Amino acid sequence: MVLLHEQTTQRQVWYKNLTVRVVLCMCIGIVLGMTAPEAAVLLKPLADIFVKLVKMVIAPIVFITIVTGIAAVGNLRTVGSVGIKAFVYFQITTVAALGIGLAVVNVVQPGYGIDVSGTARADVSRYTRVGEYTSALEFVMNIVPEFALGAFIGGNMLQVLFFALVFGVALAGMGENGAPICRGLERIGAVFFRIVSMIMQIAPLGALGAIAFTVGTFGLEALAKLAQLMGAVYLACAIFVFGMLNAVLRYYKVSLWNVLRGIRDELWIVLGTSSSESVLPRIMTKLERFGCSKHIVGLVVPTGYSFNLDGTAIYLAMATIFIAQAFAIKLSFAQQLSIMGILLITSKGAAGVTGSGFVTLAATLSATHILPVEGLALLLGVDRFMSEARALTNLVGNVVATIAVACSEGEFQMQTAAFEKEE
Repeated sequence: MVLLHEQTTQRQVWYKNLTVRVVLCMCIGIVLGMTAPEAAVLLKPLADIFVKLVKMVIAPIVFITIVTGIAAVGNLRTVGSVGIKAFVYFQITTVAALGIGLAVVNVVQPGYGIDVSGTARADVSRYTRVGEYTSALEFVMNIVPEFALGAFIGGNMLQVLFFALVFGVALAGMGENGAPICRGLERIGAVFFRIVSMIMQIAPLGALGAIAFTVGTFGLEALAKLAQLMGAVYLACAIFVFGMLNAVLRYYKVSLWNVLRGIRDELWIVLGTSSSESVLPRIMTKLERFGCSKHIVGLVVPTGYSFNLDGTAIYLAMATIFIAQAFAIKLSFAQQLSIMGILLITSKGAAGVTGSGFVTLAATLSATHILPVEGLALLLGVDRFMSEARALTNLVGNVVATIAVACSEGEFQMQTAAFEKEE
């Protein structure tokens, strides 16, 4: 009787499942975009409000998580070890992502045959102006905030990371005297995570607004000519996830399939919103439940959101070569390698900047002194559709990075049941 009651209850509450609601709203958004495009574009504020609500709590959550994580460790050598391993891992995977992107775009060659006659008329100045100032020196200088609260006010995640690391190290050095502060921050953090759970209830509406606006604005037919590029980007991201990342997890005897199944709700939310930031607080909680130590999650995940953007790296590499192909500019192998070197730097500044993909691409094109920055206009219409691939790959990449670093530190106790557990 009890078993029958449980089965009946599960059938009755299927509509409460977040994944189901997000998928249903995405389908509704696609239908609205195709049948009533003028009305569909008016739903964009739903997506904007949802993303703003999530961004509202990201900075304090990241700050509290890093500080309490470092304070909990106490041993600064351990913190340094985690940081070094994470940094090395980020560089290796970024190089792999860039290499896969370059290989796929050179094989598929989606840029040849594109009509570039109208690119000069497109307005890309707002991206090129910002791109002009995105230099390596400027990027490094901007990591340090002018004043402590400035990192939170400006929304610069790198500055929040920097201040959190300094604060956490100082708090850890206080020993028992800092314990009350640490406990207070943990309680405040619990409040913010409660806010996140409230915000997630409107995630389906955010996905509805984003998808409806995208389809209603650009349509499906208008994207046909650039479908080959979109397909190539998705192919490259799939090769990276199921090839590179799968190999990393297999080395540590962790199943990629189980990991993906465990974060399926987050994957659907990211697919609908085109933003991996929309699930940052949730993914940190899930990784702890999967078996990663709290301080590993607190250090690797927020840092990865700024320095481990594998999907963005793939996109930037492919978009750069795509523009060269469209303008019939033949790049030698050495030139493509030099572009990859530039991307290793510029791709690190792609987080926390409005229009970050185009800003970073503009910086890369300007740095080459070979490719026309006006080529950005070719991607204006389809960038939104490729952003889903970038965001999904970025999310999976950071999840795998956290598990890999935790395993290497001997601080991952896999909770198999947690990979399948629903909230």
